[in-house]
Amino acid sequence: MAEYTRATGRRKTAVARVMLTPGSGAFVINGKNIEDYFNLETMRIIAKQALVLTNTESKYDIKVNVVGGGMNGQAGAIRHGVARALKLADPTLKDEIKKAGFLTRDSRMVERKKYGLKKARRAPQFSKR
Repeated sequence: MAEYTRATGRRKTAVARVMLTPGSGAFVINGKNIEDYFNLETMRIIAKQALVLTNTESKYDIKVNVVGGGMNGQAGAIRHGVARALKLADPTLKDEIKKAGFLTRDSRMVERKKYGLKKARRAPQFSKR
């Protein structure tokens, strides 16, 4: 295996650049420990899902640089990036990760606001009289 594996994960407007190196299981996001970066347990669970699925939590050190979006989008982007990095690092894990749906880019984005409307689809209140 190479010294490290790089991969990019995306979700909504968040982009995560993931670097996977053989190690003891350290998970660093934007220079902070995962527990310090994500204060909600659910976000930590989402970010680590691919590692838990493949039982590689203590096998790799993960360093992530994530920008854009909110916490939920960033957690999803990290999961996508980690899954892609694991696939590159160990191709035997590909089927397991793909079956769980972690390699699929979630293409859902916020619909743009249209003129004449209050939001993307919400029209101003109609008054008959």
